[in-house]
Amino acid sequence: MKNRKRNKKGGFSLLELLAVVTILGIIAAIIVPRVTTSSDTAKQRVRDHQKATINAAVERWYVDKGSWPAVNLSDIGADVNYFPDGIPPNPVDNSAYTLNATTYRVN
Repeated sequence: MKNRKRNKKGGFSLLELLAVVTILGIIAAIIVPRVTTSSDTAKQRVRDHQKATINAAVERWYVDKGSWPAVNLSDIGADVNYFPDGIPPNPVDNSAYTLNATTYRVN
């Protein structure tokens, strides 16, 4: 009898591929929610920082001009001495900042 050499091609079995896909799925299920949560948290922190910066500029405006800026912040946003690039939009919902007419703090 002749010894026949079997031509066995190298590759991965279906079970090995299934194990790798399962592991990748588990890793993705853990990482994806954390990335989206940290993105939302970052946007909220940027919003809080921008509000503090705008509040400081509003107080400077009052000291310099003797009156409060418009509630929609159009006059202070147009003044390049306060905001050279204009007032940035709210990064959370992309809306414009406004002032509370009673407290003169950013909403």
